[in-house]
Amino acid sequence: MRVIQMAVGPIMANAYIVFENINEAFIIDPGADAYKIIKTLEKEKIGAVTHILLTHGHFDHIGAVADIKEKTGAKVCIHSRDKSMLESDRDNLALIAGASIKKINADVIFQGGETVNAAGIDVSVVHTPGHSGGSVCYAAGENLFTGDTLFCGSVGRTDFPGGSESEYRKTLRITLPGLGRDYKVYPGHGGGTTLYTEFADNPYLVL
Repeated sequence: MRVIQMAVGPIMANAYIVFENINEAFIIDPGADAYKIIKTLEKEKIGAVTHILLTHGHFDHIGAVADIKEKTGAKVCIHSRDKSMLESDRDNLALIAGASIKKINADVIFQGGETVNAAGIDVSVVHTPGHSGGSVCYAAGENLFTGDTLFCGSVGRTDFPGGSESEYRKTLRITLPGLGRDYKVYPGHGGGTTLYTEFADNPYLVL
């Protein structure tokens, strides 16, 4: 499995292009810079994009969704609790940043616990609320795409609407350890890490 990471937008959120072969790929969190993402697809000679998988609905992770959906026809996928963020600049926090996001409807609504076949790759949807009510991580092979749930040495904030410290505690102390194996972690901002490294060193995960 190949993963192309690119930092997009003024907040430098990580977008990911994931594929096994160049016939098709899926994209995680195209937060901005649609042109840059599309040019990368063309450079890699990727034939089709099957899914746009969103780890949550904040504006810096969804800003290019509508343009990429229009270009590729990919299915837009998000957890039910963050669905409204695709449709509201208030809910996705764009208003706070003085920005506006093109509205888009979700094609697939997750509840957590599903497995979706995206570009021929089985991707498990792990509901990890806390940063937002609909935050999820996506497990694909040995890779875990964590959005703003888990960073290298840190975690996301909970003071935005929909955030919850109590739900986050369960996510960090029960859900993530319950995955039961190591993963290479691809976070929503910053550099990568591994899940076992975070269990050992991250002060928010160390029991």
